[in-house]
Amino acid sequence: MNRKTVVVGITSGIAAYKMLDLITLLKKDANVIVVMTKSAAKMISPKDFEKVSGNKVYIDLFEKDFDYKKVLKSREVDHIRIADMADLVVVAPATANVIAKIAHGLADDFLTTMLLATQAPIMVFPSMNVHMWGNPIVQENIAKIKSRGFIITDPDSGDLACGYHGKGRLPEPTEIYREVSKILQKTTRLAGKKIIVTAGGTTEPIDGVRYITNHASGKMGVAIAESCFLQGAKVLLVRSKTSVLTRYDIPQITFETAGELEKILQKEVKNYGTLFQTAAVSDFKIDNSAVGKISSNKEVILKLTPRKKIIDQVKIWNPDITLVGFKAMWGQEKLRESSADAVVVNDVSKPDRGFGVDTNEVTIIKKGLEKKHISLRSKQEVAEEIVSYLLF
Repeated sequence: MNRKTVVVGITSGIAAYKMLDLITLLKKDANVIVVMTKSAAKMISPKDFEKVSGNKVYIDLFEKDFDYKKVLKSREVDHIRIADMADLVVVAPATANVIAKIAHGLADDFLTTMLLATQAPIMVFPSMNVHMWGNPIVQENIAKIKSRGFIITDPDSGDLACGYHGKGRLPEPTEIYREVSKILQKTTRLAGKKIIVTAGGTTEPIDGVRYITNHASGKMGVAIAESCFLQGAKVLLVRSKTSVLTRYDIPQITFETAGELEKILQKEVKNYGTLFQTAAVSDFKIDNSAVGKISSNKEVILKLTPRKKIIDQVKIWNPDITLVGFKAMWGQEKLRESSADAVVVNDVSKPDRGFGVDTNEVTIIKKGLEKKHISLRSKQEVAEEIVSYLLF
């Protein structure tokens, strides 16, 4: 089995010296590549990390011998190559500065540029003064990167290098190693599984320029697709053209109308073992839609008729597929009607969960099992819980 590659990004927190011990531990299980900020390199010699890791340490985007002609000839840039090599990226210690850069997509050095380019899971271990950690700006940035799928471990409490006592200490290397090992093992848990995830909302045309739709953003579906992808599954993301995008290289097919979604699934589900039907599909079709633009000078009455439920047809197309439906109301009846193996139910009437927001609270109803409630948290965390509960 090929050894995995862990890229360790070291910033200028005083706890950077602990990373020498972490890299020693990680070397038992993985190939370790170190990336340092310029400030971190002033605190601890990169040569120390090269000796421990056995690999070159990367600091500058443009080294002294940089030659753009060589890049054009080789078609290889170091920060992209390292980003592609990574099976996991660990940023530790993560200063308030680098957390702010990540949250706002800034890329002004090797580390932050590599972080934008990598497809690997990213773990962030913040370390800073207790008052910096408690600053609302830092907490907003933490929440932002957490909502985008970064794995954040809160700092420990204790005596800090600055003389203060409180929350802000970097966990000990042995603790970080345990957390990193969990993620490395997790990345292959779904290897061999083939999963379709639908995301976003459908549109039903009224005429050539107007349509009826819903508030679905696709955030929940994309989070589930990413969770499955990061655990080694072969994933197909079927999303609406208006849904949020994934930052990972997941194969995708897009749709607009419920009819288009139905045709895609009818063709694809026979090749997959699990379907997460997360998309918010229109319950109605417009019988009297027009080809051109309807004049606004007269009253228009739309005729809406219920459309055949896509979820009710999935088991006809593939009787062996594991079918997970999503419902914006209580779902026991949907479990029976659609032959779904499980239904995930959430209350979209509350402002901090459901459509369009970054958080959710759900209840999973699965045949033969007790209902599982997942309390309010980020959609990425909810997705992890759903996938773990239903597929393991």
